Amino acid sequence: MQNTYVIIMAGGVGTRFWPFSRTTYPKQFHDVLGTGRSLLQQTVDRFDGICPPENIFIVTSSEYRDLVKQQLPHLDDDQILLEPYRRNTAPCIAYACYKIAARDPEANIVVAPADHIILKEDVFRDTIRVALGATRMDDILVTLGIQPTRPDTGYGYIQYIPDKMTVKKVKTFTEKPHHELAVQFLESGDFVWNAGIFVWNVQALKKAVRKYMPEVAELFEEGTEHYFTAEEAAFIGKTYSHCGSVSIDNGIMEKADNVHVVLSSFGWSDLGTWKSLYEISEKDENQNVAEGTLLLHDTSDCIIKTPKDQLVVVNGLHGFIVAQYDGVLLICRKDDEQKVKELVAEAKEIDVRYS
Repeated sequence: MQNTYVIIMAGGVGTRFWPFSRTTYPKQFHDVLGTGRSLLQQTVDRFDGICPPENIFIVTSSEYRDLVKQQLPHLDDDQILLEPYRRNTAPCIAYACYKIAARDPEANIVVAPADHIILKEDVFRDTIRVALGATRMDDILVTLGIQPTRPDTGYGYIQYIPDKMTVKKVKTFTEKPHHELAVQFLESGDFVWNAGIFVWNVQALKKAVRKYMPEVAELFEEGTEHYFTAEEAAFIGKTYSHCGSVSIDNGIMEKADNVHVVLSSFGWSDLGTWKSLYEISEKDENQNVAEGTLLLHDTSDCIIKTPKDQLVVVNGLHGFIVAQYDGVLLICRKDDEQKVKELVAEAKEIDVRYS
């Protein structure tokens, strides 16, 4: 356990969850489920017993430093890694892993996003322990694969080699397929959703970065003497200006030949959209998910989230998102939720505060 570390990625904006998720206050800092804990806080809580508190590292945008400090006051400054620019997940993960390696070359690492929902946390912890056991023994990169329940086109898919092993060899990765292909994946029985949660020992990760992203390896290896010092921030500012924007999936996982998957079923949602929140939430007798001071008439199959200090009356809506937060009201068909990104771009042109 002392050599186990957790990296939590908390720098995204979560545009599709607008208007709650905004550039100044993204969804990972919201108490989306009404539990009294934000998604970020819930993610940290989830790793209780997996690693010591001092081995948890948060990677976030420099603009969210104060939000992280406010929500996780027990963290030292060295545990909050600040990215000067958004460069997707590969530089984010490389930064954290190379920093941890400078302190502990035998580190066994879990990487997880800050904004996922996991309903069966005990099952999740057991699954993580299985993956950590495998990466402690072997030079492999492990990802968690979620048993699919529908042909969802919003997730990446992982095809694995069926065998009796708990940790299975990955055959292929496919990013967000069209509906017909997703149906085929579901019917084949050897595809799982890519949860974006990774486990590896730090030496295996460094070896993969050197092989598949040598320019990134060169950049972050130069920081070994700067990590955990006063020079780290200046070094990272310079390094990120030379980094391209690339995901860890595109940069490494789709290319490496030592990728494995642990099949998982722990009540997972990436909470990427309003529809995903609707699907995991309790519904009323009309299949509405409703939060606020509301009067609903002839309304069904909707997700409605509005401020409690304002009465909202809804009549005759079926299959809609109604979301109001901080001066913005969104009314949109649930089936059109992928258009939310476009709506945010248009709102930004009116006033940057709306984005």
